[in-house]
Amino acid sequence: MKILILNGSPRKRGFISGMLDIMCEEAKKLGGQVEIVRTNDLNIKPCMGCMACRSKGACILPEDDSVSVLRKIQDSDAIILGAPCYWGNIPGQMKVLFDRIVYGMMRDTPRFPEPLMKGKKCILLSSCTTPWPFNILFNQSHGAIRAMREVCRYSGFKIVKAIERGGTAKNPEITDNDRAKCIKAIRKLY
Repeated sequence: MKILILNGSPRKRGFISGMLDIMCEEAKKLGGQVEIVRTNDLNIKPCMGCMACRSKGACILPEDDSVSVLRKIQDSDAIILGAPCYWGNIPGQMKVLFDRIVYGMMRDTPRFPEPLMKGKKCILLSSCTTPWPFNILFNQSHGAIRAMREVCRYSGFKIVKAIERGGTAKNPEITDNDRAKCIKAIRKLY
């Protein structure tokens, strides 16, 4: 199984990165081919909102890293999206990526968007400093999960698991429970 991990965290040694590393390790143990892409390492120009990609099937901006990431998503069997909560949403660089590759994830039709990633699976992961249950009630980690879920749902991915973790300011360590959730989520891909 080919798995692409999109790490939306700007922190290379942060909570999200650590959780994604656990998932990567477990997927490799199960025989998966895994690649991690850090969105903050990508060179991507923001979408101009011209909508030309919807009719052309390609972005009119000069080719940048968004195109190679789209190819990796298309070539994968499953993706894992991990992002910390920024103002109840995903970090900007991850959002810029999804804005730029919308044409390859779904196609406009006269009635409803046509998902182009049907048959692929995904896992969603988010964390925030707001403690549980307020991370859910105030749409903090829940808001980031919601944003990633929208991208995946419109694209046709089957979401097999969403993991949310609040309270990382006071409890930044990955617990045994966190580790178990990662391992269980990866096994759902297979």
